[in-house]
Formats: sequence, C-alpha cells, structure tokens
Amino acid sequence: MRYVTFGDEPAAISPDEFFMNEALKEAKLALAEKEIPIGAIVVCRGQIIGRGHNLTERLTDVSAHAEMQALTAAANFIGGKYLKECTLYVTLEPCVMCAGAAYWFQLGKIVFGAYDVKLGFGRLNQKITHPKTIITGGIKENECAELVREFFKKKRIKT
Repeated sequence: MRYVTFGDEPAAISPDEFFMNEALKEAKLALAEKEIPIGAIVVCRGQIIGRGHNLTERLTDVSAHAEMQALTAAANFIGGKYLKECTLYVTLEPCVMCAGAAYWFQLGKIVFGAYDVKLGFGRLNQKITHPKTIITGGIKENECAELVREFFKKKRIKT
C-alpha cells in the first residue's frame, strides 16, 4: 500500500491505483495539447521509467500512441528492448498495435483503466500479448473513461 494525503487525512491506495493516477496525469497533458486524452507510464520495481501521452496530432503520426511513447522511453531508460519485469499502466485498453508492441517488448504486466469496446485488443478474443503478460483492466475505470468521453463530447459540439 502507498499512502497519499486527501485533505488532512492520509489514505492507503493500492499500487495499481497510485500508478494509474500517474497515467492520468499524462492523459491530462494530452488533453491540454488537444490530443485524445490517453496517458501511459511504465513501472519497474516501483519506479516510473517511462512516461507518454498521445502525440498523434502534434507529430502527425498515427502510431504515436501513449503506450508507444512510454514503452520506448522505458526501453531507452533500461538500455534494453525487453521489459519482462515491467508494468505498463495506461488509461485506456490498448489497441491491437499497442498490444502487439507489448508482445515484442515481452512486457510483464499491463494494467489499464477504461475498456475500449470498439478498438481495444480484448474484443478480438485472442491473445495478442506475450503469453506470460498479466492483464488487469478496470483500474480507476470511471475516471479514465470520463476524460475520453468529455473530449469527444466537446469535439462533437464544435463541429
């Protein structure tokens, strides 16, 4: 357990919730840059070694997803291409591309916030992540989903 302060009261939260809060900070950075608000971090042995948020608009690159940014930063940090002892925290269920990248990085665990029923890799009903990768979904699901929902709601109003 980790302890954070809410007002004057310290409260215990799980490591998954703690690190998902960090991924949410990245998602809010994406939102501030008018990107789809998805954030990701990579954690190894309790330390954040990679951060990323969507950069598809700024970089005009459809592959510049939050997960790709965080995974690349983590690999650069450790100086290797495999992240077997690492966990990817991402605010939205990874798409097929990002789940495939997680396979090649041999990621130890993926923890995501909101489910993506349209584009998430889980809808395929086949394992595209590494066989040893542990998957956990629904951590801070409502908060993660609300960011994306509000982004697209405002986008529809403007058009």
